Amino acid sequence: MVNQNIACAIALGGNIGETWAILEAAIETLAQTPGIFLEKKSNWYKTKAVGPPQPDYINGAALLQVEMIPQLLLETLLQIENKFGRQRRERWEARTLDLDLLLYNDVILDTPKLQLPHPRMRERAFVLVPLAEIAPDWIEPVSGYKIKELVQEVDCSDVHLLEYQ
Repeated sequence: MVNQNIACAIALGGNIGETWAILEAAIETLAQTPGIFLEKKSNWYKTKAVGPPQPDYINGAALLQVEMIPQLLLETLLQIENKFGRQRRERWEARTLDLDLLLYNDVILDTPKLQLPHPRMRERAFVLVPLAEIAPDWIEPVSGYKIKELVQEVDCSDVHLLEYQ
């Protein structure tokens, strides 16, 4: 455990089952997890899937304050995914819930199990659009750019605000 709260950003998404309800329940689970404090969540967005043909996703982002090291936070996120039926068989497959650790303060980390910031977040509108909504001025530590600047560099045409929230 760490002694102070560390600011973190995560991405949430899914495209199997009652996706909106699963995402809302995942947010509630995060908020009730010891050592995690939900600071803010974005709206939900409908997005086109990356990879093989599959249903559209619902994606969002959340800002957390955590009292745990990044590896423990990642393990906690994976446990929450499992709780909601996430199965990992192949890359880019459809899923009930995907929780990605995007940013952990300004930490840059490269291990076999965890890379911070998330290595593909700068390429993904479905990550950057909701993150820019709640953390526009957060500086991505590898590029040195603010999230609101990074989102201007990607094609956001397949990211649409969901009408119901």
